[in-house]
Amino acid sequence: MTTIDTWVRVCAIDEIPLLGSRVLQCDEGDDIALFRPADARVFALADRCPHKGGPLSQGIVSGDTVTCPLHGWNIGLDSGQACAPDVGCARRYPVRVVDGEVWLQLAAMTEATAETEEQAA
Repeated sequence: MTTIDTWVRVCAIDEIPLLGSRVLQCDEGDDIALFRPADARVFALADRCPHKGGPLSQGIVSGDTVTCPLHGWNIGLDSGQACAPDVGCARRYPVRVVDGEVWLQLAAMTEATAETEEQAA
């Protein structure tokens, strides 16, 4: 079964503060935090610390980690994994930066799912 990538343009890279974040509000599930640790790099994680659910978007970005504002857990931006000695993982979303635009992969569909949706339309 083949997977179809579903990429969505979410913002211009300049709309995410350098060494900061921006939150995408989601109707279903967790909000998504976009982090910009360097000029041309963006990472996306669920805006929810795996420890107690703190808002990662309000944490401090340093290098390739963000520190949860509630209890100081450090979360790797590239993997969503808590840094040792802490254990846990925030959901990570694939991100692309193309010509200054940030694209986020929200969900992948299989060919069968796409065909079913097309037939229903």
